[in-house]
Amino acid sequence: MTTHPSLSSWRDTRTLRDIEAFVASVTAGPDAVPVEERIAVFDNDGTLWSEKPMITQLHYVVEQWRAAAESAPELAERQPYLAAVSGDFEWLGTAIDKHYGGDDSDLKIIIQALVGLTDGMSVEDYAASVAEFYRTAQHPTLKRPYAETVYQPMVELLRYLEHHGFTCYIVSGGERDFMRPMTQANYGIPPERVVGSAFGLAWDEAEATVRYSSSLAFFDDGPEKPIRIWTRIGRRPLLVGGNSNGDTAMMDFARRGPRPGFALLVHHDDPSRGDIPYDAGAEKALADAADKGYTVVSVKDDWEKIFPDSTHA
Repeated sequence: MTTHPSLSSWRDTRTLRDIEAFVASVTAGPDAVPVEERIAVFDNDGTLWSEKPMITQLHYVVEQWRAAAESAPELAERQPYLAAVSGDFEWLGTAIDKHYGGDDSDLKIIIQALVGLTDGMSVEDYAASVAEFYRTAQHPTLKRPYAETVYQPMVELLRYLEHHGFTCYIVSGGERDFMRPMTQANYGIPPERVVGSAFGLAWDEAEATVRYSSSLAFFDDGPEKPIRIWTRIGRRPLLVGGNSNGDTAMMDFARRGPRPGFALLVHHDDPSRGDIPYDAGAEKALADAADKGYTVVSVKDDWEKIFPDSTHA
């Protein structure tokens, strides 16, 4: 076990010692980085909480698609409504894996159906709908609220970094406004520090509100991530955490800066403690990790504890 009480869910491995050594190197002594430059960014799905058997936002939209297909049965004859009605979530999961492998054909089908759900909805109404989902939904395999499927070691790492003067952000391929209602409670990260994919927005002058349009403004994954980091934060991150091929661009953004930063790559390799193991969508990142200087976090070897204690009866 680690000697640092705030990282008690981490095992005392080389990975933990490398994290502590890097943080010490940039926060103490003559080479310390100014506090305002201590920026850390983390992917969300698969990095800060569980993303298997499907990412949380897909769980939310599956319920919306199922309701839409009940109202218009002809929708159930095509994807993604067919997956929602039949419960064939493998198609949805495969679509995400295909994206990380460079094939976006099925992802485009999902996005087209996704933006149709919010077209014309006010940002406040969408936030209320998402908040209600988080209040009642349970993880499909762990059978516990999503708030209890966060990765305890990563939440501890957020607190550890903040203690050492870092400002932490979420930079995710997940949709920004879907994450915002839960990031403060789950991770201690306020909504203004959430960067993600975004639906198009339009000003409704008559109602003095902002509404969603029928388009996707941008998909925050791969090379888009460092672009959004720069446009939203205006600084190159010093530490980055991710888990997939879609995170390597922002990891390289940190590693190859004027002062080489630190990149954590979470590897889901533990079949015994409820976290579904997988390499799909992370094959290239894992293969390149040694050459690119990524620190691979083994769920099996580096985490003493994966999830927080459940309060759900």
